[in-house]
Amino acid sequence: MKVSYNSPVVLNFTVLAVVVYLLTHVLFPPLLDWFVTYPSFNFLQPLSYFRLFSHVLGHANLSHLIGNFTYILLLGPILEEKYGSQNLIIMILLTAVITSILNMMFMNAGLLGASGIVFLFIMLASFTSFRSGEIPLTFILVFGLFIGQELLNGFKNDQISQFAHILGGIIGSIFGFNLNKK
Repeated sequence: MKVSYNSPVVLNFTVLAVVVYLLTHVLFPPLLDWFVTYPSFNFLQPLSYFRLFSHVLGHANLSHLIGNFTYILLLGPILEEKYGSQNLIIMILLTAVITSILNMMFMNAGLLGASGIVFLFIMLASFTSFRSGEIPLTFILVFGLFIGQELLNGFKNDQISQFAHILGGIIGSIFGFNLNKK
């Protein structure tokens, strides 16, 4: 038996996040600034554009990284097989930029981590047995539990962006419905 690189998008995303973690927490901590989307946007600074996407690679600490990538590695290969590598890259990049922009518009805190991607994956996974003209009960239950939990957690002062979680889940739901219509 040999080890296969079965899910290139998910595995490359994971490797990049681990490399960014090592760079920003072990080798050169000031570099973490490159992997946070801040509430203000400087249209003249190229780094601001980079941050729209890069924040999904940065993580506050090791438990944050492991928590996010446990789900990504669990769900990602299934989703990459179902939707294809190219579609998964597009979904990840769109989720990153949409959560960045909306976070800047409506929140006063920076955004860091792949939690929006995790919730994108969770909602996409609830569509794995979707048929046109039907709404999977698993989707309804997961969406209800997920939104309810995030709304309740939104009242905590815990430095976690429930806003990004909800956005990731909504984006995953939109992709799930649209990509599974056929």
